[in-house]
Amino acid sequence: MRFIETHRERFGVEPICRELPVAPSSYYAARQHPPSARRVRDEALKVKLRHVHAEHFGVYGVRKLWRQLKREGIAVARCTVARLMRELGLAGVARGRVTRTTVADEQVPRPADLVDRNFHTPAPNRLWVADLTYVRTWSGFVCVAFIVDAYSRRIIGWQIARSLRAELALDALKQAL
Repeated sequence: MRFIETHRERFGVEPICRELPVAPSSYYAARQHPPSARRVRDEALKVKLRHVHAEHFGVYGVRKLWRQLKREGIAVARCTVARLMRELGLAGVARGRVTRTTVADEQVPRPADLVDRNFHTPAPNRLWVADLTYVRTWSGFVCVAFIVDAYSRRIIGWQIARSLRAELALDALKQAL
């Protein structure tokens, strides 16, 4: 419906419907239908969500906005608040600093995918997968290297360090062996 509405001035309704598996009469019938009860309620809730979000300086996230609506006597599901906030582009403010841990160099070629993203193996110890990640702790970030057996999906080797270095993955591999 939305696609046809967007492109009907350029291509016309009938040619679009001919390309899509839609009868033109279905399109015209859908235009005549009144909006559903959910859509009507969503539009009313969107107005309220925008108002409450702005009233609280744009810092409320899904949970706080949902609780505020409950305090005001508006019964709505939390997932509905989340869905409508996504549609409106509203978000709460995250606490703390945002730490960017990796800055990818677009000039460097990526390593080849040797298993073609097929992580299913018929037996243990046929395919091991390595992963490096950052974990936030109370004292700062730490780097963790994991070696995972693709068959059992268990961690068979791991290593932790304060900085990312090549030996970190090699140490995890040594532990796995």
